Formats: sequence, structure tokens, C-alpha cells
Amino acid sequence: MSPSDDASLVLVERPQSGCALVILNRPRVRNALSMALRRQLVQVFADLREDTALRAVVLTGAGDAFCAGLDLKELGGARDPGSTIQSGPQEDPTHAIKDFPWPVIAAVNGPAITGGFELALACDFLVASTRARFADTHARVGVMPGWGLSQKLQRLIGVGRAKEMAFTGNFIDAQQALAWGLVNRVVTPEALLSQSLQLAADMAGVLPQALRTYKALIDEGGALPLGEALQLERERCKQWAQRMDAGAVEAQRQAVIERGRGQT
Repeated sequence: MSPSDDASLVLVERPQSGCALVILNRPRVRNALSMALRRQLVQVFADLREDTALRAVVLTGAGDAFCAGLDLKELGGARDPGSTIQSGPQEDPTHAIKDFPWPVIAAVNGPAITGGFELALACDFLVASTRARFADTHARVGVMPGWGLSQKLQRLIGVGRAKEMAFTGNFIDAQQALAWGLVNRVVTPEALLSQSLQLAADMAGVLPQALRTYKALIDEGGALPLGEALQLERERCKQWAQRMDAGAVEAQRQAVIERGRGQT
């Protein structure tokens, strides 16, 4: 998957109905986030928003890495490194993923480092290959995180563990990430995409508006104090209930029962 030009820095495949596979495609530099790649990734998610048949996305990296973070070679040659690091929304893929209305699964196939780690954390959850590794090297490189790592990581794995990663720059492997609650599951490299796509297919089978509304409820509520989040849930529940149809509920109940029989 070596890119021949800028047009192929991000690949989009449609392996199954309702799902898109998005691939960072700079394997020779471990999918480092050049400005061009960042812009393309933002545009890809903007384009996917317009796809009315889409229900879930799997994000992964080409080659043996998920993403090595910002392109430090490009950054070192920039006239204004500050604006390269803290650029606008058109170059911020984490913002594009965070605001995407459908679930995004990070299929972490190899190292996810610093900005690449932040990119993975922008997704709804992570599935890791046994070859995945995670590191926060901001302090070693001499930059501060701007895509959420300092705040999201401590909420996922605890303040002490997040500080250990931030202050040492040390890697943790996939099994440690699983034990700490950073990833949902660890699978073999050969099974990574198939299992991630199966989860995407399961999501694609959910009622579309319920899926989209539930994702928004979790994300918006997670940014609020618990009392306000519970009030938000009550309000959304009431709004949803006012639009419910008894016949549709019964049809969905039967569908859930049949699915449960098929999974036994």
C-alpha cells in the first residue's frame, strides 16, 4: 500500500454493507501525520458524513504501524512549528472523528505514538493487535498535547498511570493496555480487521437513528458532571419516547429475540 502521490495518503474501502474501512497510508514512515495526510483524513470523514448508507467506520494503518504521530521531519523544517502543531479544524483529524455521527473503531495494528495515540483515542473504542504498542512521547519530543491526550487518557486508565506514560514516554504493550482498560480487546494480527469489521457490522444492524442518538448521548453526557448527565439522559429519553410507535417496538422486540436465538 505504498502511496505514489498525495491522493493515496488515506485509503477508503467498503468491505461490507454499512461499513467503511479507512486506512492511513504512509507505511514507509509509519503513517506519520503530515499536514497533507491530516487534511485528507479530515476530508475523508467529511465525505463519509454524506453517505446515507454508512453506519460505522474502522480506522487502521497500512504496514506495521497504526500511526507514529506528527511528521517530525516536516515539523522540524516548518517556518512556524507552532501553527503546524496547533492548526485549524481543517488539519485536525481528531476533531473530525470526534464530531463524526457514527461509531468509529480504531483497529490498532501496531505502534500508536503521541499524535497517533491521540488519533486512536478520538475513536469510540480500540481493538488492538498483539503487535500494538502505545506511548505518549510529548515530553520527550518537547511539545504539549493538543488533541486530548492529557485529559482523555487519565479518564480511561487513571491519573497515576497516565502520568507514568506522560512523564516517562515509555511504551505499554497490548496486554497492558487491555489490563488498564485502554483497549476493549486484544486479538491476533490476522484477526484484527475481521473482528473489528464484525463489530462494525453488528453496529450497522442496530436501528440507525437509535445508534446515532445513543452515541451522541454518551459523548455529550461524558463531558458533563454526573448530575447534569443524568438530567440530559432523562430529557433525551423523553424526547425519544414521544416519537415511539408501539407497532415498531414490537417488531424490534421480535427481531432482538431472533438475534439472541442465533447467538446461542
